[in-house]
Amino acid sequence: MIITTGEKIPGREIIEVLGVSRGSTVRARNIGRDIFAGLKSMVGGEIIEYTKLQAEAREQALQRMLEDAKKIGADAVIGVRMNTSMIMQGAAEMLVYGTAVKLK
Repeated sequence: MIITTGEKIPGREIIEVLGVSRGSTVRARNIGRDIFAGLKSMVGGEIIEYTKLQAEAREQALQRMLEDAKKIGADAVIGVRMNTSMIMQGAAEMLVYGTAVKLK
């Protein structure tokens, strides 16, 4: 399936807009990662534990968006966007959404 942040797919014609396709996940920090992150924050630099957690959340939300698009028969998802928001202290939602379309 084609996924793009653009509104068009070069060389392809969009013949039908099927609607919004979305996927999300809510992830929380854990005590193990928090300990290492706390130590890392004292010396500075990238907090790899949180970088990995965020990357895993993005990938899971993206896969869920693709599953949603497949359910409605999409060939592609255009205008893809990602958003994150804090749900509660230590937990955040990663939302990925776009427009599911059929291609000629």
